Amino acid sequence: MQQPVVAIDLFCGAGGLSRGLQDGGVRVVAGIDVDPACRYPYETNIGATFVEEDVTGLSAKSVEALFPADGVRVLAGCTPCQPFSTYTRTKGARKGEWELLAKFGELVDNIRPEIVTMENVPRLERHQSFSDYTRKLEDAGYRCSFQKVRCIQYGIPQMRERLVLLASTLGVIELLSPEKPNTVTVRDAIGYLPPIKAGESSPDDSVHKASTLASQNMKRIRRSKPGGTWRDWEPDLRAPCHRKQSGQTYPGVYGRMEWDAPAPTITTQFHGYGNGRFGHPEQHRAISLREGALLQTFPEDYAFVPEGMSVPVSSIARMIGNAVPVRLGEVIGRSIMAHLRNVR
Repeated sequence: MQQPVVAIDLFCGAGGLSRGLQDGGVRVVAGIDVDPACRYPYETNIGATFVEEDVTGLSAKSVEALFPADGVRVLAGCTPCQPFSTYTRTKGARKGEWELLAKFGELVDNIRPEIVTMENVPRLERHQSFSDYTRKLEDAGYRCSFQKVRCIQYGIPQMRERLVLLASTLGVIELLSPEKPNTVTVRDAIGYLPPIKAGESSPDDSVHKASTLASQNMKRIRRSKPGGTWRDWEPDLRAPCHRKQSGQTYPGVYGRMEWDAPAPTITTQFHGYGNGRFGHPEQHRAISLREGALLQTFPEDYAFVPEGMSVPVSSIARMIGNAVPVRLGEVIGRSIMAHLRNVR
């Protein structure tokens, strides 16, 4: 009988990577995150133990205790990539991504799971800390591979690019190649949702909720074209900073998405029309929380708050924007399972 494949997800957030790993055939037994708001979506959707803990304070012994007695162990994680992440705001200390990466490496060193996977921003590859990290894995007997992934190649409807690392003590491991060109558009992902207005939510789904728009921004979005910029507006609608020469190089803010193209990278600020190209292609509002989640490939019924609870827009947007796209997590899970079939 083959051993089960079980994972613990460090920095698990609302569960994007965990859900993807599950969809790819990996059983997730626990997720660890410092943000208490992540407990409900994680436990409800993943059905695994949620540990509310700052990963920098974790002992290897406490993490090991979460794994079952037998099975191929996977230690997974997406270390926060923002200098002022949820972790830093909550704990009040400026814990940079490199410190969190070092902690991840320390846990791997002490636990020695058979499989390690990590997802982060592509620029991490250029940092000495990443080179030191991969060299340390190789010195410990892991076979490593890593690559920059364009999410649109894996059927994720956004221009997100990420660095994905896989490492195994059992043999060569690599991320599966895209099966075929499969560009999913904004229309494919969210075009079927019922229309709502700025500041409203759908009566059938409280997470299909859009932020309010100030009167000036309502005028701006009414003048905005899908794929256009604020340069399309009359001069009196332009923000003061964009009237200056120094502001001419930021055309991507206050923009609308295009129906038949992928979305831009979904950030933690996607709920705000002025924070990027996050305007709905035709409705006069920023995209809703549910639309952001769908563009991150969360299932449509993914629960972020208990039924009947008020929806905290900024908190949920942060969870969605920080998440590993579920479909990318699934590709990672399927890659791990394919690797294990090859080496067993």
